[in-house]
Amino acid sequence: MVKAIRIHQLGGPEALKWEDVEVGEPKEGEIRVRNKAIGLNFIDVYFRKGVYKAPMMPFTPGMEAVGEVVAVGPGLTGRQVGDFVAYAGSPMGSYAEEQILPADRVVPVPPSVDPITAASIMLKGMTAQYLVRRSFKVEPGHTVLVHAAAGGVGSLLCQWANALGATVIGTVSTKEKAIQAKEDGCHHVIIYKEEDFVSRVKEITAGKGVEVVYDSVGKDTFQGSLDCLKLRGYMVLFGQSSGAPDPVPLSAIAAKSLFLTRPTLMHYTITRDELLETAGELFANVASGVLRVRVNHKFLLSQAAEAHTALENRQTTGSVVLIPDASL
Repeated sequence: MVKAIRIHQLGGPEALKWEDVEVGEPKEGEIRVRNKAIGLNFIDVYFRKGVYKAPMMPFTPGMEAVGEVVAVGPGLTGRQVGDFVAYAGSPMGSYAEEQILPADRVVPVPPSVDPITAASIMLKGMTAQYLVRRSFKVEPGHTVLVHAAAGGVGSLLCQWANALGATVIGTVSTKEKAIQAKEDGCHHVIIYKEEDFVSRVKEITAGKGVEVVYDSVGKDTFQGSLDCLKLRGYMVLFGQSSGAPDPVPLSAIAAKSLFLTRPTLMHYTITRDELLETAGELFANVASGVLRVRVNHKFLLSQAAEAHTALENRQTTGSVVLIPDASL
């Protein structure tokens, strides 16, 4: 038996229960991993609340972890006991001291990246990769708007878009977060509680608007994000921390011939090659210093409820990592 966080009933952070679970042995094509560090992501909150539907009840949340392989399934090649591996996305269940994973969904962690850094960046970093490289391909001369610019994904998006030669505009909630966003490559930072971000974007761009908006906030920013786009601009809605946006009529998209997409990482890492390419580019940018990873908050896995509360109350910046109690 190992310890894990379990959810028996949807609800607030108090729904996260610290329990004993049976992990079992890996079957063909599977590995058993002892987690060293687990990434906390807003998608975990969505599943806890029921915004996204978990495949079963009760369930163990969590979509990202780094750990050591402690057992491999029969006949498996390419992975061995002692390997350090990371995964992000499917299957859910990383809020556990140990878990069973499909061997083809993990990637090797290079020695240049420590486990806590890797766990903090797999889901967020691979998300940033597909957003700036594939959902909309950021190029020199583009102007981009990033909401929640001091958050886990936002911080990486700003750094990556800046490195690609774009002018980066970021929105944040506080002066403290504005300082971080500037350090992370934002050329212009808007504190949205103090000024209207649509007016500021139009002012910064001399009324032209931006090529792309990366919006993880949703309901509170969606309409304003559309208003910030230039003709044929891209609205990339990849999260909804403030709730789902109201339905948008096609006429709102037609007004400027806009593109609207609601992407998810899982659809950009369908094949093994896509997964390895996405993670490989991410780790290379971390190793070369293009991306500076901010692990600003660490909690014990048993304190996951406290971590969720901090995340939902916007008390965090950068990445939040859960450390399994047994690994300390």
